[in-house]
Amino acid sequence: MRRSARLTSMRRLPALLLPLFLLAPAAAGTDSGVPDEARLRAMTARFAPVDIGADVSALPASERQALARMIEAARLLDGLYLRQVWGGNESLLLELLGDRSALGQARLHAFLVNRGPWSQLDEQAPFLPGVPPRPEGANFYPAGATKAEVERWISLLPAAEREAATGFFTTIRRTPAGAFTSVPFSVEYQGELARAAELLREAAAATAQPTLKAFLEKRAEAFVTNDYYASDVAWMELDASLEPTIGPYETYDDGWFGYKAAFEAYITLRDEKESAKLARFSAELQWLEDRLPIAPALRNPKLGALAPIRVVDVVFSSGQGNVGVQTAAFNLPNDDRVVAEKGSKRVMLKNVQHAKFGTVLIPISKVALDAGDQADVDFEAFFTHILMHELMHGLGPGSIEVGGRKTTVRLELKDTYGAIEEAKADIAGLWALQQLVDKGVLDRSFARTMYTTFLASAFRSIRFGIDEAHGRGQVLQLNYLQDAGAIRVAPDGTFAVVPAKIQAAVAALTGELMTLQAEGSYTKAKALLDRLAVIRPETRRVLDRLKGVPVDIEPRFVTAEQLTKR
Repeated sequence: MRRSARLTSMRRLPALLLPLFLLAPAAAGTDSGVPDEARLRAMTARFAPVDIGADVSALPASERQALARMIEAARLLDGLYLRQVWGGNESLLLELLGDRSALGQARLHAFLVNRGPWSQLDEQAPFLPGVPPRPEGANFYPAGATKAEVERWISLLPAAEREAATGFFTTIRRTPAGAFTSVPFSVEYQGELARAAELLREAAAATAQPTLKAFLEKRAEAFVTNDYYASDVAWMELDASLEPTIGPYETYDDGWFGYKAAFEAYITLRDEKESAKLARFSAELQWLEDRLPIAPALRNPKLGALAPIRVVDVVFSSGQGNVGVQTAAFNLPNDDRVVAEKGSKRVMLKNVQHAKFGTVLIPISKVALDAGDQADVDFEAFFTHILMHELMHGLGPGSIEVGGRKTTVRLELKDTYGAIEEAKADIAGLWALQQLVDKGVLDRSFARTMYTTFLASAFRSIRFGIDEAHGRGQVLQLNYLQDAGAIRVAPDGTFAVVPAKIQAAVAALTGELMTLQAEGSYTKAKALLDRLAVIRPETRRVLDRLKGVPVDIEPRFVTAEQLTKR
């Protein structure tokens, strides 16, 4: 893949700080605990290579040109994201690119899959010698600072400064005098963002689609001004054959507070037919909100006006959108102001989901489920539950009041927010599907396949690692449902749904998680995760039997390569 100018001109680390393998590559593979070439290749083999692309032949030349410029802008975010995760990543990548040995190439491959020297599927264990533990606060906070120091500094700030310090789009750095200060992303990442803005403007000039042009122009401006509100609104109003998502969004990498957004991109082509089929679900959201299994006072009486659903095929993804386990769908934006005004958009990455279903989920079901249940693992159930998961991110508590002050669930739950929110969306999605079956929106046969497919997919998500929000949230659900008697384990170690108990247990967990969020109780969230977000022996035995099954896919963006050949 092409590298940004930033990656090819980064300053080298001082020699004394270079990882040990750079100083003595021949001996590095023998270091205790450091994977050798064979082990590294086995680690990356857990990601099955799959061609990912889309049919762009029907696009006019102007739209193909716009698509190519967007892909080039998205590629810049790979290098930017590396720096967001760890300040040493870019220099380390340069050194890896220079090592042409078999071991060096295996290390480079593992680095590119994980976007850094820590294995996502192995609880972020480093796989290169001389590498420190993955920084919990990523590179959003000053090196050498502690979480307690930053938290104390934030607590003493005036309201406006506190808002900047806890906002999505700033880093925290030290002044020359040693004090903490907030630095806008537009300053911190000025070089990459200025060039990305240029490319987006070129794409805007090429396209003939008005709403796409408006979004690209406003997102280019946001990269320079650090004000993302107008471009988030324009993204919600986007109605075009091309569906780009590019910018700082998810906060999973900020393990300290969950405040800071990482850069990512999904450059996609809309599937008009499938999008139209799923649009009916948007009309059901207020009906579902009004029936959530929580106290009526905690429900939102009026959701945002827009809830568009887009089914797309991915052409290219980058940054936090292409790290290890691939995203199957997403729900954005995360700005509560935009969500309150406009709602949120759900984007379903259908070609990625097809690849995951056939490559990963079907083989998992053959191991984890009773033989009689395996036929009920169904792509439409898999696809529709992922959709409902994303829809449910926009339902339930978001903006809340704690102790008389207005705040958000994200701010109050801090580092527990990601896992709790993913668990909520997952289990509430299952609850919502049952409501739609009961209402007649979905066929009654769907109730049979959706629970079994959900159970098989639980093992898929847990394999991502329980230090990651989705895996951690999933094991919480699995253990809760087992404790409620809604899932049983057979003597042969296979799992099965208990039909008589599953509906009540799903509703109970949905209510518990949403009530916890409405209370903004960090203490309760942490206690729940400490109790249930653990891998029990019966689950471990299934995971051990899945070692020959890929954990996820490694995309090869074949259409993007063709579009950007020079």
